[in-house]
Amino acid sequence: MNETIPHWLEKQNELNPEHVAIEQPDGFSMSFSKLRNESRNLAENLITLGVKEGDHVALLMHNQIEFPVFIHSLSYIGATAVLLNTRLTAAEIAFPLSDADVSWFFAGEGLLEKAEQARQASQVIPEGRLLKVDDIPIRKAETLDLKKEIHLDQVFTMMYTSGTTGNPKAVMHTYGNHWFSAVASALNLGVQPEDKWLLCLPMFHVGGFSVLMKSVIYGITVSLIERFDAPVINREIRNNRITHISVVTLMLQRLLEDLKDDFYPNTFRCMLLGGGPVPETLLRKAELKSVPVFQTYGMTETSSQIATLNPSAAMKKLGSAGKALTPAEVIVEADGPNEVGEILVKGPMVSKGYYNHTPLNKEYLRTGDLGYKDDEGFLYVVDRVKDVIISGGENIYPAELESVLSDFPGVKEAGVTGISDETWGEVPAAFLVPEEGVTIHSEDVAEFCEERLAKYKIPKAFFILAQLPRNASNKLLRRELFSALEKEN
Repeated sequence: MNETIPHWLEKQNELNPEHVAIEQPDGFSMSFSKLRNESRNLAENLITLGVKEGDHVALLMHNQIEFPVFIHSLSYIGATAVLLNTRLTAAEIAFPLSDADVSWFFAGEGLLEKAEQARQASQVIPEGRLLKVDDIPIRKAETLDLKKEIHLDQVFTMMYTSGTTGNPKAVMHTYGNHWFSAVASALNLGVQPEDKWLLCLPMFHVGGFSVLMKSVIYGITVSLIERFDAPVINREIRNNRITHISVVTLMLQRLLEDLKDDFYPNTFRCMLLGGGPVPETLLRKAELKSVPVFQTYGMTETSSQIATLNPSAAMKKLGSAGKALTPAEVIVEADGPNEVGEILVKGPMVSKGYYNHTPLNKEYLRTGDLGYKDDEGFLYVVDRVKDVIISGGENIYPAELESVLSDFPGVKEAGVTGISDETWGEVPAAFLVPEEGVTIHSEDVAEFCEERLAKYKIPKAFFILAQLPRNASNKLLRRELFSALEKEN
């Protein structure tokens, strides 16, 4: 049955019209009433332009205020947003334009040239159907028939997976997926009228986009940051009553480095940490600074988090991603507690599948992630199945090695991947980013590891990099470590 709810932006305009929906560090702010009116006006102009219900509309845009306005305008039309990674090349962008059957393409500031190159390479979008968002013809609003309700089973967004093997796939998110993701998070973390969520993750990824959904569903303020900047963010948290922020490991590391001897105010309640396994050392540093870190587990297919560590267990279960959120299920395909196996998930926030692929109609979604549950049922994420190094029949999890290597004095960041070996089939190789002015000797690192790792886990090769390869969400791209080494040399 197709369940409907009132359009969430109409509802906030009714309940909280003057409450700030979005603000920026430069002093700009937009109320829910203004966000609603601008989104409706843009929707009417898009309809006049030719955009219609059911169209797949691609958006290539950085974290600009026009992003949420554009997204909400599509929800008033009933069109589907295809969100594109701004860090991709034009050639890479051409694939989703074709794969997602995009009929309209809009670009943000500074991205029109790349968008045009992608449009030409895709050969699927007519020339007149690529526009810069700022150049959309503004006509007098004609009070067209805009959506008053949201159909929970209708596809709202498509986001492409990273495509570490083969071509990327478009994860289809329904309005219901985003709704239940936000509701599940609220049941775990709680919601207060004065909440203010700082958004520095890219909005074209699910971690950033989910903050927009929380804002319009909860009726809370989003503090929008165009790009990650540790001093700017720490200043906002200290001086602008930020209560929540979503980050990945590298962001937390840089925020703590910039924080130095300072502390966050008591008004700051939640550092939501996702993006994969986290070095325990980093969590300990955060604990010493009284930073309220809540580690999460989720993926694009789960519309952001599906498991989060309950605040009451944050320090007792350091390193855990917690338990499944209220409407969700997370199980580990293993023989029992503390046994590593593949993580399977189920719930109303889980996507039903990928566009132009067979629906994910199985009871549980196989995540491709490895983890275990302890005796009390708390989930610990070990690694990606694809990242596992199998050496002489033994499984080696890169994240475990990276955690140890990050503890070596002078190592700022560490990445581990497998290299071929005639004897063992595969052995681990370490890529280290030294702190400024520090020289690292591989013999010293190997000796350090000998005290902390089984012999077969110790990296057999060490390489120095200026920086590790990461995607737009700052997740480590282990398969690109050797390519990064070649580029630097």
